[in-house]
Amino acid sequence: MSFQTEKALVRAHYDALSKATPDNVASVLAERTSPDWHWRGMHPFHEQHGAQAVADAFWSPFLAAMSRVQRRQDIFIAGRNEIDGFQSAWVISMGHLMGLFDAPFLGIRPNRRIAMLRYAEFNKVVDGKIVETALFCDLLHLMRQAGQYPLPPQTGMHLVQPGPATHDGLLFDDAAPAEGEQTLALVNRMIGDINAHQRFDSPQQELAQSWHDDFIWWGPEGIGATYTIDRYIAQHQRPFRTQIKDRIYNGHICRLAEGNFGGFFGWANLTVTNAGGYMGLPAGTPADMRVVDMYRRDGDKLAENWIFIDILHFLNMQGLDVLGRLET
Repeated sequence: MSFQTEKALVRAHYDALSKATPDNVASVLAERTSPDWHWRGMHPFHEQHGAQAVADAFWSPFLAAMSRVQRRQDIFIAGRNEIDGFQSAWVISMGHLMGLFDAPFLGIRPNRRIAMLRYAEFNKVVDGKIVETALFCDLLHLMRQAGQYPLPPQTGMHLVQPGPATHDGLLFDDAAPAEGEQTLALVNRMIGDINAHQRFDSPQQELAQSWHDDFIWWGPEGIGATYTIDRYIAQHQRPFRTQIKDRIYNGHICRLAEGNFGGFFGWANLTVTNAGGYMGLPAGTPADMRVVDMYRRDGDKLAENWIFIDILHFLNMQGLDVLGRLET
């Protein structure tokens, strides 16, 4: 099964965006998207329909704030979406949008230095047009780079996060289908272990089923990155499982794999309740977690995991308007 047509469309879309300006980006977006294009973005962008709305919400303000923007991709894959029975074709890109932070963006003050906005984007392609997009970008990570981090200290590490250790994530040519099938099966097995973690004697035993001991968890700003099973447990899993309650799994919109890489996103993946202390907040009301997970498989286990969480939305649902505070 070939995805060359879909990959070529998205690559052409990105090439055109690289030349766009704040004034013409709406027309650039309209060239390869459907008139009813459904776009999902993290807080405060949320859901938009059509090129003009997407330009107004995200691309025009972003390009006005960031000069000389480059898209630096680390992963580029395509496949059929497991969630709809492998009917629809999607293309996934992950990396950074790099530019010079020269003007205010969402109340974040510019520092006139290089800025690296982490992103993961899922594009659904039908009949030569992009009909759905989910763009997850790590705004808290951008705030940290600009020296305006608004949250308590995180449990993991802040890093400008690299791509795969193997440097082979850009699958412009199609990978052998069997490799993607193996990756997707492993991701699904790992999800099953999470949902049934009570059957394991320890978190280490649970994680060892699907993860290499020296796996790298490239977490979102607000949580941070961590390395090895033991440090992942200490710096993310244990705080999450002990300070979060009433975890409801809502499912995914897209989940696919190609070669050694795979990923998914949901809207929202989870609804959880802060039991007190998570990310420095008191116990609160149920709140949604919109999440992207991207994975690299090494043999029969997972070796790297890049995570994007719409933390600003999660906090906003609990009464903490981070961006609103920046504007005061």
